[in-house]
Amino acid sequence: MSWIGATAFAFAVCSLPGMSLAGNLVGQVQLGGKPASGVKVTLWRTDGNKVPAQLMEASTGSTGIFKMTDFPETTGDGIYYLTTRSGPGDAVALLSILGEKTPPTVVVNELTTVASVFTNAQFIDGTALSGNKVGLRIAAGNVPNLVDPATGAWGKVLLDPLNSSQTTTLAKLNTLGDLITAFSTSANDAWRADFLKAATEDGAAAPTDTLQAMADIARRSWVNTTALFDLFDKAYPEPKPGARRPAPFLPYLFEAPPDLALSLWFDGGGALAAGKLSIDADGNVWSGVNWMPGSQSGVAANIGGGTAKYAPDGTALSPAITGFTGMGLDGVGWGTGVSKDKVWIGGLNGTILVMDLDGKPIGQESELPMAGQLGGVMGSGFAENGDVWMADGTRNRLLQFPGGRVADGRIVEVPGLKSPFGVAIDSQNRVWVSNSQSNTVVRFPADDPSKVETFTVGGGVRGVALDSKGNLWAASNESPEFPPVKIPDGVPIMVQFAIALKHMLTVLEENPKLKTGVVNMIAPDGTQAAPKGYGDGVVSVPWGVSIDGADNVWFGNFWGRGVGVMAGVDPKGHAAGTKTGDVIHIFQSGGIQMITDVGIDPAGNVWAANNWNDLDAVVAKDPADPISTKGGGQGVVVIYGVAAPVRTPLIGAVRKP
Repeated sequence: MSWIGATAFAFAVCSLPGMSLAGNLVGQVQLGGKPASGVKVTLWRTDGNKVPAQLMEASTGSTGIFKMTDFPETTGDGIYYLTTRSGPGDAVALLSILGEKTPPTVVVNELTTVASVFTNAQFIDGTALSGNKVGLRIAAGNVPNLVDPATGAWGKVLLDPLNSSQTTTLAKLNTLGDLITAFSTSANDAWRADFLKAATEDGAAAPTDTLQAMADIARRSWVNTTALFDLFDKAYPEPKPGARRPAPFLPYLFEAPPDLALSLWFDGGGALAAGKLSIDADGNVWSGVNWMPGSQSGVAANIGGGTAKYAPDGTALSPAITGFTGMGLDGVGWGTGVSKDKVWIGGLNGTILVMDLDGKPIGQESELPMAGQLGGVMGSGFAENGDVWMADGTRNRLLQFPGGRVADGRIVEVPGLKSPFGVAIDSQNRVWVSNSQSNTVVRFPADDPSKVETFTVGGGVRGVALDSKGNLWAASNESPEFPPVKIPDGVPIMVQFAIALKHMLTVLEENPKLKTGVVNMIAPDGTQAAPKGYGDGVVSVPWGVSIDGADNVWFGNFWGRGVGVMAGVDPKGHAAGTKTGDVIHIFQSGGIQMITDVGIDPAGNVWAANNWNDLDAVVAKDPADPISTKGGGQGVVVIYGVAAPVRTPLIGAVRKP
């Protein structure tokens, strides 16, 4: 059945008499765009437990249609989903995640399987779907972005102008779907065995069906891509060089990709040059932005932006162009953080915007105890006792809000600060701060800032994050041997960026093959197993760093226009021989620009902030008109299901959900 036919089928079923949204479902199973008969279909509901509830079974008739009526209705949190089985040994297994309610009509096919698997990759084990409730809800809510469960056709976000034409996500989705089609229809036993082998996770038994094979591919999407593309080539050979392949889903990939990860690009909500990302308890993504969308902003002249908020499915929730504003905010650098009940935004213009979780300012600028006394406010850190710490990156000091109480806020002088940038507070209530105009990280007890310890890392230290063992990971723009930049004290943050950028461009132009930047790990006792850092020669000017629920280290590979993942303190789960600090993969796409920060949500999705884009527009005092609005990066990108889920918001060290 064609996509037009599938859509007509869906509309026809919607008009059937006696149909209801609750407890009744009519659907069709398709393979290769054609109705699939004799397929066993099972309806499940999961509330996160290891054993989902099996609600009903049905089989498809000659037209591929199945019906389920009067199945049990359940209140409370839960996700409904369908699995199908057919073929020899039931090896052709499909999936469709339906969400918190069952729609009246569905189509289950290869594309619903790929979309459902990749968004739910961290929760799938065979036909069981289990995990934390917030993560399951986030994952289910993102399926329609890729594929519409009602029609089995491409989703609305995938079809928008950014994603349909600027990235390879559509081609990846279709190619993966084509592989399932080949497995179920035209392939021989040898091809099927090779496919299952190529999908096998390291150290695990080979999957026995297409559903588990797709889940294994999704969780390690950078592995065996050449072998998988070769199988696609064998299943759908070109009739002649350059001719269209006889694959059911078009467009497909033309060559083996660096990875098969599925990502989507979101824009709007006032996002231009997003800086730091922070994710709240429901999975909403927040980011203060450098500049206002539509402005011809760069480091020389700019109009400051506000705060962008995206729903867990990428829908922009903040006002267009301006974002959320208030309390005098005018432009944001690294100053975004979320506590349990508030959003804290540090402004480049020496202000702090504190909002509730709906984006409403809690008061006036004049109500801050330190109003009018601040420089450019950068990173924030949140302690287990409720304290909030923020960095004044211009005046070399910190701000403390005991218990998160704005009225009790105070300025804290700390020896050894040099344009403080990132902040993290460990389980011993020790405050860690990175120095962006130095090669040091400092640490002190929260109750005695005079007792400072100093640790040497790379130069231009930016983001910091604590893993579950209490190790502090710090991303530095420059490797230890990179010529240090000299920036005068007290200059505005954007001027600091301009000076640092000019210096880096000069050095890299003289050494065009040079890559610079490292990620360091400092143990709780202050020792470093690798004092010169990890990733040198692979990472390229990293900024933000985040830890996932398996202690893998994710970083924004700013100069390299990518999102990187590095083996953490415990590298088990990766390929044999992998060591702490080994770079596992760098994700890139047409939607990924110059990334500052990465954030991980409870579904294991990795969100990336497009901070800058066109460097000529960023640095020029009078950029050419065609690029004058392209200095800032556009929106945010999500890479689905590639990380171990975490509990949000981030309070202290990383926590599992």
